[in-house]
Amino acid sequence: MTERRAVLVVTETDDVTADMVITELNRRRMPVVRFNPADIGEDLTVSARFGIGPAPVTGQVRTPSRTADLTCVQSVYWRRPEWPAFPRLEPDDSRLAAAQVRHGLGGILYALADPLWVNHPLRIAAADYKPAQLALARRLGFAIPPTLVTSDPAEAREFVSAQSAQRGAISKTLRWTPYTRGGVPVTGWTDPVNADEIDDSVRVAPHLFQARVDKVADVRVLVVGRYTFAVRIGSGLLDWRKDYSSLSYRVERLPDRVSKALHSYLDHLGLASGSFDLAVDRAGDYWWLELNPNGQWGWLETETGLPMSAAFADLLMQGNRS
Repeated sequence: MTERRAVLVVTETDDVTADMVITELNRRRMPVVRFNPADIGEDLTVSARFGIGPAPVTGQVRTPSRTADLTCVQSVYWRRPEWPAFPRLEPDDSRLAAAQVRHGLGGILYALADPLWVNHPLRIAAADYKPAQLALARRLGFAIPPTLVTSDPAEAREFVSAQSAQRGAISKTLRWTPYTRGGVPVTGWTDPVNADEIDDSVRVAPHLFQARVDKVADVRVLVVGRYTFAVRIGSGLLDWRKDYSSLSYRVERLPDRVSKALHSYLDHLGLASGSFDLAVDRAGDYWWLELNPNGQWGWLETETGLPMSAAFADLLMQGNRS
């Protein structure tokens, strides 16, 4: 079956969040073609022609059950795709094949005639740098915790000591990456840190140290096109991700200036959607923590009933008209 005006959903095989959006699109009878780049081969075929015919690019993306005409792709929902690793090939052959998929399949999608991307992978990559996020947040008027990114142990100890004299300091990774220790997956939490813990291993790579916010709650904000969904998360934890069973949820009404600043933030980065983490202090002020340009939100819809998947469906169906 060839689908017209299709929405492409590019994601891994098991993605409950994408499933929620696809269910909403199916309910509205919007054609959806879902695929994972790792399935290239029998389960995924791509073919594109350039310089042949009036359109800049023509061709198809085909799965066993669906086919998308490349001239009729309205939107691309880029979630959490997996790229093939070709483990059965020799190392050099594996690297070559993987590069061809990224630049072949990826290049074809980038060449499409101006679909709406939610979000474009190159924009996601550019938005995923915490130091740049902090600088932009400050320029847009957000309060940000005093922060040091350094590979200098002496400077790190000096900064952490200064913050410890007030409300304390924390450390967190500059970017989450898959990591195991002794075969056990390890997650990089936001953790308290004191000056005595800092040694010369800091020289190996830049580390992020930050003043601890005296918060009373966290707020996760999902912006989808023109929609803003804010949820106050109560936990009493420094990093609420450590124990989901202890969390409480409440729909939050953001001040207009905060909501507008978040939308401006995404505009600056060329993103159609993003998940923001804020902290609320005892005075009721909002502190910027970070942006996840492709964050999880499905469990928040389940907990609060906020129509997040419907907002994504609205955005994807409107395409660039939005």
